[in-house]
Amino acid sequence: MTKYLLIFCLFLSFAFLSCTNSTSEIKFHKSHEPSRANVPFSDAVETDNLLFLTGQIGKDHKAGNLVEGGIEAETRQVIKNIEDVLKHHNLSLDNVVKCTVILRDINDFKAFNSVYTQYFTKKPARTTFAAAGLAGGASIEIDVIAAK
Repeated sequence: MTKYLLIFCLFLSFAFLSCTNSTSEIKFHKSHEPSRANVPFSDAVETDNLLFLTGQIGKDHKAGNLVEGGIEAETRQVIKNIEDVLKHHNLSLDNVVKCTVILRDINDFKAFNSVYTQYFTKKPARTTFAAAGLAGGASIEIDVIAAK
């Protein structure tokens, strides 16, 4: 599984580099959340008309912990976190063109999907897979690409 994840990450890196050219300005945006001021990554990276958001887990950034209630509660929190970042950049879920979803357990797919479809009504392109473990003990992580 790790080999496939590495190949997938290399593909995403190539796709990102391919969509930018030498005349494109790349902006690295820090988080609007004070609790994430010192994280070692950008909350969003902007180039041309695209915004690449860092992966979000079901952490309540104000409370500082992973929400309780299982995959459905975590999925709602993940989407709220994505909405907050998009709103900070004057965008909404309607601007999302691609989602990458990582589940800790693929058996959570049906429960995750029942929440996801309530929010992503424009039906952006999506990739979903499972991994052996996620940051912070999360059950789900989602990253998105949004068009301005």
